[in-house]
Amino acid sequence: MPAYRYLVEGRVQGVGYRYFVVRQADALGVSGYARNRADGSVEVVAEGSEAAVADFEARLREGPSFAEVTNVEREAVAERGSSGFHIR
Repeated sequence: MPAYRYLVEGRVQGVGYRYFVVRQADALGVSGYARNRADGSVEVVAEGSEAAVADFEARLREGPSFAEVTNVEREAVAERGSSGFHIR
C-alpha cells in the first residue's frame, strides 16, 4: 500500500481542516494522522490503496470551505501498517 507524508500550507489552522481530513480519510478507508505544525501548516500522513490515496490527496488540496490551501507537498514514506485515522 502506498504511504505519503503531506505538508499542507495556507489558512489551514483554526478552520476545521484536521477534522475535515479525518472525515475524508474515514470515508475513503485511508489510515494515518493529521497534526498542526508550529509554522502554521498541517502535516498529514496517509496510507491506503492507490485509488483511495489519490482521491484523498485531491480532497486535501480542496480543504473545507473556511480553509484556503495554497500548497501541498507530498513525499513517499515507509508503510506504517496503522489502522484508522487520528488527529495528533
